[in-house]
Amino acid sequence: MTGLDIGVYVPQMGFTYQEVLHRAQRCDALGIRSLWLYDHLYGPGMPGVPSLEAWTVASALLGATERLRVGHLVLCNQFRHPAVLAKMATTLDQISGGRLELGLGSGSIEEEHAKAGLSWSSFAERSARLAETLEILRQAFADNVIDFAGQHYTVRDMPILPGPVQRPGPPITVGGVGEKYTLPLVASHADVWNVPTYALGELAHKAGLLHRLCADVGRDPASIVLSVEAVLALAPDDASLPKVREVAQRRFGGAGFGLHDSGLVGTPPMIVEKLRALQHLGFERVILFTHDRGSDETLELLAAEVIPEVA
Repeated sequence: MTGLDIGVYVPQMGFTYQEVLHRAQRCDALGIRSLWLYDHLYGPGMPGVPSLEAWTVASALLGATERLRVGHLVLCNQFRHPAVLAKMATTLDQISGGRLELGLGSGSIEEEHAKAGLSWSSFAERSARLAETLEILRQAFADNVIDFAGQHYTVRDMPILPGPVQRPGPPITVGGVGEKYTLPLVASHADVWNVPTYALGELAHKAGLLHRLCADVGRDPASIVLSVEAVLALAPDDASLPKVREVAQRRFGGAGFGLHDSGLVGTPPMIVEKLRALQHLGFERVILFTHDRGSDETLELLAAEVIPEVA
């Protein structure tokens, strides 16, 4: 059984850049391997709350850290043309010395597209666009040139130089569990499959389906890193646990966050036991929302008493 790769999810809604930077630099110093952002033009359902742009923040954080890997859960494919995204990704991989994680999805919030005047379409069409983007990115990373004609994108003999530092390219994460469109894309194209919080109650079923889809396309499922995104309510001791649980319930108690399905509520030994259960299901990466949005205390406790036990 391989060790778990632990990262921290810090959606940047309501944070100043200095607050996000502080969390990133603490993760870097503590040896927490990765930090993840979201990609929305404003906080979903909260347009009045400040929210920094995803790619700009990732670029700044990678420039201000030394070891930390930075990615998004997940970039919206609708926001950036794939040829431009390929150029952005290879450039940032060069700048960071190969520390970019490239998470992609088909787009999830229709309202922000309408507000911005961006096209929106059926899930089937958005998934088809994402499939073409994934093909374009693979070609760009492998060949340093894009020559692609699809239904949605056409790119002719476009050089991508310099290429990425990471080979064959920055790891591509595809997030989601849709059985008709998303999981087939994972089986065909992804380096990493990320299960969002809303699907934590279906882990075994969805992982089994992915194995079958890999068999259909002749791919070894072991070549895909299984990742899960979950809320973590980490208490330093039993006496602190009721308050930590209360904060987690207030912030992340909605069904979409999967707080109760993940069960990652407890003291370090309790959390270690639950993370080991995920390892036994074949998951190799866990990206954690912390109940207190990445306080120093929680990051230090995670790095000192949880990560060494599962890594």
